[in-house]
Amino acid sequence: MVATEATPLFLAGDDIAEYLEPERCIEATIDAFEDRGRGGDAAPRLSLRRDDPVGKLDSYFALLPREGVMGGYVYAAGFTSGGPWFLTPLFDAESGKPLALIDGAAMNPPKTAAAGAVGIDALAREDANTLAIFGSGGQAAAQLRAAAHVRDLDAVRVYSPTPENRATFASEFDEALDAAVEAVESPAAALDAADIVITATRSPDPVFDGALLEPGTHVTAMGQYSPYSRELDSETIARSRYVPDLRARAFQDAGSFLAAKDAGVVTDAHVHAEIGEVIAGKVPGRTDSEQITVFDSGGTGIETVAVANMLYQRAEEAGAGQRLSFEPLSY
Repeated sequence: MVATEATPLFLAGDDIAEYLEPERCIEATIDAFEDRGRGGDAAPRLSLRRDDPVGKLDSYFALLPREGVMGGYVYAAGFTSGGPWFLTPLFDAESGKPLALIDGAAMNPPKTAAAGAVGIDALAREDANTLAIFGSGGQAAAQLRAAAHVRDLDAVRVYSPTPENRATFASEFDEALDAAVEAVESPAAALDAADIVITATRSPDPVFDGALLEPGTHVTAMGQYSPYSRELDSETIARSRYVPDLRARAFQDAGSFLAAKDAGVVTDAHVHAEIGEVIAGKVPGRTDSEQITVFDSGGTGIETVAVANMLYQRAEEAGAGQRLSFEPLSY
């Protein structure tokens, strides 16, 4: 008999805050990208926009059969209330029944940071210990915390255009991490001897000169998902083994890759593999210590569903959240 009612959990920000430990988010996200690499389905962002009032409605989804779940992100930004407002629906991948509806704003920085850490874990050298980070906002902070869980960092150099912001960021993390964290005055100073680079900015233009990257460096780019904006220059893309979160997204809104392609320095074949294919062992990632690798992540339903499922399971165990009631459509 087919069940005629579902009672998913509604999880507000306060319900899930204690469960968003970086290591748990990273572990769940690695499993989810492996699921994608073995045949799970995911689609790039769909964005609908309005000019008056200015606003957008975005969504992206993933179906992960090995994990047994599916769902994604829906969010609105702009319009008359500003926003953004994030909702994360989670469904059972066997029955199709809704399992949870989660306040996506609370999980946004940790789940995005987990995706960044997955890229570092899969592509950076095992002995990588010096990190350059571009950006000093909340996403940069989340990225650095997550990176410290997948590599033993000795030194971190932070650059952002505002001296006060980068100094505050460096001071806070110098106390929080075992690594020595310092603010630097130029992109070149940040890149000096770095073997991991993270970009987590809102800059529409490249934030460093790719010619300065040393052999063996890994770059994780997290800050842009627009065909008209890019944190990485064409030199970085051309020199790299280029791995996006989703192959289709590289051709849709990965501005750094699209600009390099338009400049004629790469072709479509430069997309080496999706990160899930690397994690699943279907395509090799880094194959020598001299390669420059890039993980280009603009956000997918994969990490969203991964972290949402982890939160749902832990909330179920703890008895957290509120039950909702849904009935399927009946003809």
